[in-house]
Amino acid sequence: MQLLFRFGVVATLAVASASCGSVAKGQGPSFLVIDSLAGIRGNTTPGTPSTTLTSDVITNVTSPAPCSATAPCPTIFGDSGQAVMRAVMKDAGSANPSSASAINHITLERYHVKYIRSDVANPTQGVDVPYEFDGALRVTIQDAPTTFGFLLVRNQAKDEAPLIFLRSNPAIVSAIAQITFFGRDQNGNEISILGEITINFGNFGD
Repeated sequence: MQLLFRFGVVATLAVASASCGSVAKGQGPSFLVIDSLAGIRGNTTPGTPSTTLTSDVITNVTSPAPCSATAPCPTIFGDSGQAVMRAVMKDAGSANPSSASAINHITLERYHVKYIRSDVANPTQGVDVPYEFDGALRVTIQDAPTTFGFLLVRNQAKDEAPLIFLRSNPAIVSAIAQITFFGRDQNGNEISILGEITINFGNFGD
């Protein structure tokens, strides 16, 4: 049956819990803080944000026609990510050190996703883990928490090794997605931050 390829949809929902961890870098007077990092399982109706993503490599869709309960359509959905970030000032000597002014707000321009595995030393892309990739962003982070979505697992990854082999295999592949966000403050100072989230890949029940 022909596969139907659809992109995962980012849902702007409440955040469940804190991020797995983050490392900030930059020479500007402000820096980024990740309040939470979550994954959203792709489907016709996307799942709720979770700090551990359950990523289904193939989903049997029963609608619309010609898909039905008796003749479901195997479909690939990408999985989305959701981050909540804020900008914080480095200078503790100001009257309100945690509040960034407009010139210190940080505009994110792109991000990079890399997958690693704790059970495989030096995992090979396309063999042990999906290929890493870059994505574009355009969101400005202020001192108040800002929520935004991004693509965490591409549709293509589920149609390539190693994930494609999980369609007919009961095994589960656990990986850690390392997401590095890159941006600049309004003075042009480059700023980046790294966050991580656990992903369990498998052919789960629909």
